[in-house]
Amino acid sequence: MPAASGSASSGPALAGSGSESGSSPADESTPAPIGVAPRPPGDLAPHPTAPADGSAGASAPTPEPGNRNRLVNPRTPLDTDPHALASLHAQADRVVEAAQDEAAEILARARRRAEREAEELVADARRAAEREAGTLTAEATARRDETQRREARVTEREERATQTESRLTEREAELDAQRTALQERQAALAHSADEHRAELERIAGLSADSAKLELVKEIENQAKREAAILVRDIEAEARAKGEERAKRIVVDAIQRVASEQTAESVVSVLHLPGDEMKGRIIGREGRNIRTFESVTGVNLIIDDTPEAVLLSCFDPVRREVGRLTLEKLVLDGRIHPQRIEEIYERSKEQVEQLCVRAGEDALVQVGIADMHPELVATLGRLRYRTSYGQNVLKHLIETAHIASHMAAELRLDADLVKRSAFLHDIGKALTHEVEGSHALIGADLARRYGERDEVVHAIEAHHDEVPPRTVEAVLTQASDSCSGGRPGARRESLETYVKRLERIEAIAGSMPGVEKVFAMQAGREVRVMVAPEQIDDLQAQVLARDVAKQIEDELTYPGQIRITVVRESRSTGIAR
Repeated sequence: MPAASGSASSGPALAGSGSESGSSPADESTPAPIGVAPRPPGDLAPHPTAPADGSAGASAPTPEPGNRNRLVNPRTPLDTDPHALASLHAQADRVVEAAQDEAAEILARARRRAEREAEELVADARRAAEREAGTLTAEATARRDETQRREARVTEREERATQTESRLTEREAELDAQRTALQERQAALAHSADEHRAELERIAGLSADSAKLELVKEIENQAKREAAILVRDIEAEARAKGEERAKRIVVDAIQRVASEQTAESVVSVLHLPGDEMKGRIIGREGRNIRTFESVTGVNLIIDDTPEAVLLSCFDPVRREVGRLTLEKLVLDGRIHPQRIEEIYERSKEQVEQLCVRAGEDALVQVGIADMHPELVATLGRLRYRTSYGQNVLKHLIETAHIASHMAAELRLDADLVKRSAFLHDIGKALTHEVEGSHALIGADLARRYGERDEVVHAIEAHHDEVPPRTVEAVLTQASDSCSGGRPGARRESLETYVKRLERIEAIAGSMPGVEKVFAMQAGREVRVMVAPEQIDDLQAQVLARDVAKQIEDELTYPGQIRITVVRESRSTGIAR
């Protein structure tokens, strides 16, 4: 295309210059430029430097209007050679035609390529549309099948529901008919019952209310007898199965805990190196002994006992502080009021440290690690406290071990039961300072220092101030009774012992039908003799249970008391 346009433009340019030279005769005589070789006339061949394909017109510069004559040989003017001019026109036409043919061929190729690409795009679009149409058709078919299946199921359910409704309608009609028949029958039965009651009242001469009262009384007596029989059978079965196992568990727990017997009292004895020390303790006009008693709160008894003095106080911790104070004063030898106060303060701190150490030792013995420090110090104070001659801290350790063994036998939480039993008498350390039962005081103290609710409940319920609700509370009660009731564990005064026996006999003797009562084995067993004509075998069972319940409610005693009801029947016959 550029060659064609170049040839076409060169043709007119040359023609113009030819006509211009023809119209100007002066140009024919213009000499040739310097350095340009003259061409012979009629030589119209292209310049040797021009391309052979005729594209010289496109690459050669267009001559300026003033220099057009320089391109034409002055010796052969164009207007003088018409053949050369025609040849140039022909050549230009051929170039134009070739360019037009090439352009047409390029257009044809581009058109064919575009048609092929369009056909390919149309084919791809058609195939994609066919695939998508196939997918949509398959989905539509699947949905149509699923819809048909659902419609079939719904239709089947509707048919079943219709059948069920018809059956229910029929059943309801049958029930209405039966209800009507039943009402008629009930009315007839009520009428017959009224007639029967009227006839019975006429024959028996009793009204319905009187007969009802007699019937109720008879049924009540029969129910009592059946209940007593049932209770007797249940107790016999429980006794046969549970008594042996309970004994084994308790005996095993007690025999695994070896505790010493105690015999501490409210009096401490301090031995002196000589009797002359008594005078130094009394001091001039008794000032030393008065200062000692006012500072320590302990009564100092100096009698004729050789080389010994007595310290008396109901507070065991205070008595121990007084004993240590007097012992240090005797060893030091300097006894005067100021020295008594100094030694008392040191002894008091020493006893407090001993209390903490005793509490920690007790925790180690029972295997408890985590406890509030205030509770540990309070427990240590029980080292100097006794109950019926039994050391309270040792009693707590023994109770914790017994409770732990029983809990292990019953497959319960041994740590929780041990902790409850170990803390059950902690309130006794504060009974001289706080009013109230030591069980409730100990429960408040344990609650204040973050003990668990189960432990607090076991503490407050171990003497039945609060009814026991958990197994831990019951085991705490049982272990406390085992520790306090074992032989040699406690001692009590003769007066208390006699009063308890008299009260046991009085409780059993106040029951109806009792003839004689005997308290045996130091009050641990009671034999009750009853009149056989007033008390039968079932009533004897009830009597034993009532006596035991009243003794539990009114008396405090170590261990347990067995009540045995003896009923003897004698039949006498005379032979004549």
